[in-house]
Amino acid sequence: MKTSSVAFASYLIWGLAWGHYDFPALINNGAVTTNWEYVRQWTGYNTFVPVENVSSLDIRCNVDGSTVSAPGTLSIAAGTELGFTILPQVEHPGPMAVYMARVPESSTATSWDGSGQVWFKIMESGATNNANPLNWAYLGQNKVNFTLPAALPSGQYLVRVESIGLHQAQTVGGAQFYLSCGQVEVTGGGNGNPEPLVAFPGAYQPTDPGILIDIWNPSTTSYNPPGPPVWQGY
Repeated sequence: MKTSSVAFASYLIWGLAWGHYDFPALINNGAVTTNWEYVRQWTGYNTFVPVENVSSLDIRCNVDGSTVSAPGTLSIAAGTELGFTILPQVEHPGPMAVYMARVPESSTATSWDGSGQVWFKIMESGATNNANPLNWAYLGQNKVNFTLPAALPSGQYLVRVESIGLHQAQTVGGAQFYLSCGQVEVTGGGNGNPEPLVAFPGAYQPTDPGILIDIWNPSTTSYNPPGPPVWQGY
């Protein structure tokens, strides 16, 4: 594929070619919590190094994030706004998504590893246009907010936020995954049945169209995020 030198040069001029980022804290109805109080502090968090292997366990909650829990679990009502801070900001073009997984009754958010076909998507943001270059809503942003579905059943959950950097995604293994898992307890929930359910690893393949893509090619004028559709909350 022929790369669009103009689009790529614009990206370099913006100064985002090598920047990495992290999701260290939850935002509870507008109030920012302490870093790593409710978000799992994965190994190497201070390096901002992304996950690049979608078949590794790291794709679930980042490096060691399945076994190293946060100290607290945030209580938040269904139907209200939750969010993550982004440090320093989203530095690469690509989509944003949020998944949740309900903690089994026999476990807690601070001890569960998030294994199995248990994850469902509640939010995604792909390209905001159908033209080249593609535009991305969260590029340059330092937070992401979303609403918990009102029909979400009460209980404890892991909340997984994910930003995919597509700036080098034209080769297999080139996409960069920036992600964290938070711990929450949903109160006042409904009787919804979240679906479809996927597992991490397992939800993505390295050659999925939303993962293996040359966004700089002039012929790339649309984008479909990887993974399942968003659960609509009923």
